[in-house]
Amino acid sequence: MASLRAYIGAYMIRSRMRGPLGRARDAAAFRRIFEAPAFPDPKGVTYEPGAVGGVRGEWVRPRSGSGQRMLYIHGGGFIACSPRTHRPVTGALALRGFTIFAPDYRLAPEHPFPAAVEDVVAVWRAFSAEGAACVAGESAGGNLALVLMGEARDHGLSMPWAAALFSPATDFVSEDGSRVTNAWRDAMFDPQALAAIRPMYLGKADPADPRISPIYGDPAGFPPLLFHVGDREILRDDSVRMAERTRAAGVETELTVFPVVSHAWQFAAHILPEARISLDAAAAFLKAHAPKAHASSGSLVP
Repeated sequence: MASLRAYIGAYMIRSRMRGPLGRARDAAAFRRIFEAPAFPDPKGVTYEPGAVGGVRGEWVRPRSGSGQRMLYIHGGGFIACSPRTHRPVTGALALRGFTIFAPDYRLAPEHPFPAAVEDVVAVWRAFSAEGAACVAGESAGGNLALVLMGEARDHGLSMPWAAALFSPATDFVSEDGSRVTNAWRDAMFDPQALAAIRPMYLGKADPADPRISPIYGDPAGFPPLLFHVGDREILRDDSVRMAERTRAAGVETELTVFPVVSHAWQFAAHILPEARISLDAAAAFLKAHAPKAHASSGSLVP
């Protein structure tokens, strides 16, 4: 059963964001909406600029000591946001025992596909060389996390020990399922918003390319995966179908569909019970699959 705050939060997101996002047609308009301050940065966490693999980003560490290593890939439709805008999520995860690097990967339309993929792979190549790590991301960041795992496997890089994926976009081809049934139920997006973002990221690329739509790739050999998505989201089936595909490939997969919540509800951990539940469950899942050498104390980062 959803909390009263989940209903209130979904109503507020709908009233403030759905209309403007539906009318946005260029990257500048989307960025004004996505990047508007809305949630506080968690306290008890340090935020420091850095670079890994030649890509700038931000280190997020718990003040209480080093945590287990995580690469967090932010969302924003591939066209907006940054590590700074995602501190409500990365800070909340740091407080749950992770030391995080969040890359400031290149954004479309200035840098369309495959720029973001190239950046996160470059980061992972260097980050994973320093020690075992997990991966997490939401929305576009969840997409890039899944693509990263396929690229790491195919190029002989170390794999994450596990991944937490919050409402990942996994399919740029299909236009059925929840993209139709939730077209009016989704508190944040309507189909017009996604249709406007799509060509900015793809450029002339094939939307069925597994590096764009990981649901059309082969997930064999992926580490344990956790999917969290909202029942009312347009992107609900992106998680549901991807989870079905990974399970069929023998990948340990955990899927939870949350009622009522809006897209990227994890941002509201300071006020929303469902956000805390999601982040707590993701942290527990990732820690449960950590290599034994890292399970209790974590490892230091550069």
